[in-house]
Amino acid sequence: MLFMTVGCKDKKPEVEDKTLAADTVAKVDTVVVVMEDTIPEDAMDSLISAAPMPKTADELFDDFLFNFTANKKLQYERVAFPLPVFDGDSEMKMERKDWKMERFYSKQEFYTLILDDESQLELSKDTCVDSVVIEKIDLKGKSVEQHVFNRINGEWMLTRINRNTMFQNPNKSFLAFYERFATDSLFQEESINDPVATILPDPDDDFTMVEGEFHPDQWEDFKPPVLPSEFIYNVIYGQEYRLSKQKLFVVRGMSNGLETEMTFKKVDGKWKLVKLVE
Repeated sequence: MLFMTVGCKDKKPEVEDKTLAADTVAKVDTVVVVMEDTIPEDAMDSLISAAPMPKTADELFDDFLFNFTANKKLQYERVAFPLPVFDGDSEMKMERKDWKMERFYSKQEFYTLILDDESQLELSKDTCVDSVVIEKIDLKGKSVEQHVFNRINGEWMLTRINRNTMFQNPNKSFLAFYERFATDSLFQEESINDPVATILPDPDDDFTMVEGEFHPDQWEDFKPPVLPSEFIYNVIYGQEYRLSKQKLFVVRGMSNGLETEMTFKKVDGKWKLVKLVE
């Protein structure tokens, strides 16, 4: 019998430091929250920048991004200057002196995922992913700014920015629908399937989930606590979008336990909410 070992491409050799980046992130995050109200932002940036990023943080993009948005010194090191910026058909190069600290969704404590199916839910935990795109989607302004990250020689780097209209995005149909869904209560009820399947926590047992369903007139009782309506940050962990009649819209919190999965399907040519998981 022949046994072969296949590893991820473009990863650094395993190091002795086994410190879990996620644990480090949780501890540092707690300190940052406490300090924000007591220390000026410049002083806090200097304090955080003095702490080295854990060696394991380049393994998972989420761990790297926490450090990237919190550590000003690291952020400037991990942007490939001069940075190509594509605005429609035009291209420019952004120099280091023109860069401004980018916080992405760290201030709002949650981000979103737009997926074609449930199999893509675990991509954020895949250490073999070597290309990630963060989309800043302005729902009102109908624009999308993509920050493209690539893992180069084992280190995540911001390599380009793409700016375009929402109507040139592969999810344009769903985004146009969601913009109205998030802001129009009457349209929400019209866009609820009858019934909607649910998987929700058991109110009597924190460790148990209960399956059920609800109807459109019960929407206000089951409506998720967060429905972002102006800007959303969609993180693409390498998934390629298809012309799908189904979309999963996930609102995922950062160290706060928030997780809402809404499944929308096209029914008779219209997007409908068919499943809710919290």
